[in-house]
Amino acid sequence: MLQKKVCMLGSFAVGKTSLVRRYVDSIFSETYVTTIGVKIDKKIVTLDSTEMSLLLWDVYGEDSHQTVLPAYLRGMAGYLLVIDPTRPGTFKSAISLHELVNKTLGPKPFILVNNKCDLIDDWSTEPPELQEQMKLLRHTAVAEMKTSAKTDTGVEEMFAAIATALLPVTNRK
Repeated sequence: MLQKKVCMLGSFAVGKTSLVRRYVDSIFSETYVTTIGVKIDKKIVTLDSTEMSLLLWDVYGEDSHQTVLPAYLRGMAGYLLVIDPTRPGTFKSAISLHELVNKTLGPKPFILVNNKCDLIDDWSTEPPELQEQMKLLRHTAVAEMKTSAKTDTGVEEMFAAIATALLPVTNRK
């Protein structure tokens, strides 16, 4: 069985923990609990008759006082880069986390996740000064997806997309 480490990366309170809990345990809670360090979950998926164990590393959120330690990224096969479009500051954090991954490990497959699509009416576009960087980020992502842990929209598809991107080329259909 294949085993792949997938990190959940993004600013604080973008919904990384909620996405993992919805996917692994089919649970959603409105209560916000800050992740301290990293929380690791495991889910076994079957893709094109290949079993894969996803080790999901829910890494604490980045903010102006705390940045993600490169040590948490070691051994990572791919990642989910989560943005909360209701908070424009999360775009900048996503860009810096993507740069950290590239500097630490080199390019890795990732999904750009626009979470909280249940609040789409409150979404804002990226700040004008970040538009070129966001365009590049979108271009290098395996996919860009809209999700909501609250309504269970796109969650299964998001994890399936990263798992598929991590399949060896010989196993892909």
